[in-house]
Amino acid sequence: MPKTVRLKVNGQSHDLQVEPGTLLLYVLRDNLGLHGPKFGCGLSQCGACTVHLDGQATRSCVMPVEAVDGREITTLEGLGTIDRPDPLQQAFIDEQAVQCGYCINGMIMTAKALLKENPHPTRNDIKQALDGNLCRCGTHMRIVRAVERAAKVGAT
Repeated sequence: MPKTVRLKVNGQSHDLQVEPGTLLLYVLRDNLGLHGPKFGCGLSQCGACTVHLDGQATRSCVMPVEAVDGREITTLEGLGTIDRPDPLQQAFIDEQAVQCGYCINGMIMTAKALLKENPHPTRNDIKQALDGNLCRCGTHMRIVRAVERAAKVGAT
């Protein structure tokens, strides 16, 4: 039997009817039409589904929606817009850090959480923070440079 949950996503409240056990990733994509978070592995191992839950990077592919009832959720779409990207998003654009783009949601959301916690990370800090995000395209050094660029302009 469907259950009502209240989600605050990207600053907007939503009352949704969902089946118990539905994962947050599916609610974000299917019910709210947000396509920043991606389904990658379904096991919380690749990072493609990363969102911020109360400001912390969280894997949405294993998070039951009931566990986030009433909490603050931010997706990639909540960081900036096409016309006014977040400074971190702009750094990814400037460094051409995207190839296929599938991992970039997780990379940006994880990097944003890092910069919030540590506004001046070392290259090693960045690599360590992004270590749990998988990318097969080979743009790793561009991704690291994008995070370094964003840190220089104070993108917290």
